[in-house]
Amino acid sequence: MKLFDKLLSVWVLLCMAIGVLLGKFVPAIPEFITKFEVYGVNIIIAILLWVMIYPMMLKIDFKSVKEVGKNPKGLFLTWIVNWLIKPFTMYGIAFLFFMVIYKGIMPDVGQDYLAGAILLGVAPCTAMVFVWSSLTKGNAAYTLVQVATNDLIILLLYVPISGLLLGVGGFSIPWGTLFFSVLIFIVVPMGLAVLTRWLVVKKKGETTLNNVISKTSKFTTASLLLTLVIIFTLQADLIWENPLHILLIAIPLTIQTFFIFGISYGAAKLLKLPHDIASPAAMVGASNFFELAVAVAITLFPDRPGVALATIVGVLVEVPTMLLLVQISNKTKGWFDAKKAEIPATCGTQQGKGIDAPLEDDSHKEANSPNGKSKE
Repeated sequence: MKLFDKLLSVWVLLCMAIGVLLGKFVPAIPEFITKFEVYGVNIIIAILLWVMIYPMMLKIDFKSVKEVGKNPKGLFLTWIVNWLIKPFTMYGIAFLFFMVIYKGIMPDVGQDYLAGAILLGVAPCTAMVFVWSSLTKGNAAYTLVQVATNDLIILLLYVPISGLLLGVGGFSIPWGTLFFSVLIFIVVPMGLAVLTRWLVVKKKGETTLNNVISKTSKFTTASLLLTLVIIFTLQADLIWENPLHILLIAIPLTIQTFFIFGISYGAAKLLKLPHDIASPAAMVGASNFFELAVAVAITLFPDRPGVALATIVGVLVEVPTMLLLVQISNKTKGWFDAKKAEIPATCGTQQGKGIDAPLEDDSHKEANSPNGKSKE
């Protein structure tokens, strides 16, 4: 993992500080940014979010879905935790803190923070899970199948589950806007990514595809950080008046992360899965597709900045928390069987050297290795 990625939380804090200072002391900047709003959606932020998500989708080879039957127990575990457990535990933990424990501290914005937590909980990790899997020597091919299938499930379940939980949380759901958010921030970039992969591989080959991914991936982190500066500029007053809220939001999000990791990791142990499957299965549930959560929060609740703020705090706490879970996973590797997973690697497997890491040509070596196992 690159040093820059390890310090992502530092860059997020720096962007937060820059954005708040600009919004507080240079009011002309947020006034200028708000001129680009159409039906409550800021066009500048929308473009940056799209530029951030597309390169991540480009890394995923959806042809790997055909390998879903090779080791189904790990995948079933991932699906069950991500879609039948995680969204609801996130709602429960967030409701307990924001609506009960913190009721006297944040009576006006607690519900907004609850909504942001819900949007985080319904979005399983897409990009960074490759990094966490690599750091724990997880099976790269399995991780690819896991991410590809979860992204496809998002198309079906993100809207109904998030809509259900937001409704239970007391929100009036603009269903059209919610569907539109999924269309713009998932369906469109996913479709273009699939088309791009197919055209580049067909005409230029996989080496060129890896080069394209390497170049476009550099926009992901840059777009994320620039988006955060703009968001914090627009939310300067809220954060300036309530700086303690950042820490208070981080507490339930961190508890949820450890809780889901524990459920997934423990279940993998009971299912007797090998560690190179158990670790990425637990990591994808523990981490979040925070880019999507931020995008939907901004689109769905443009007039309630606290919703987006909660999703941004998710970005802030994810990297240090997940690095700690990586250490836990590596130190407990002896709890699991030494056997390897039997999912053959597919072309274009992401090795997860960093958030901007391209797909590596090692996938060809993996495909030719005995039993299709990744070489470590």
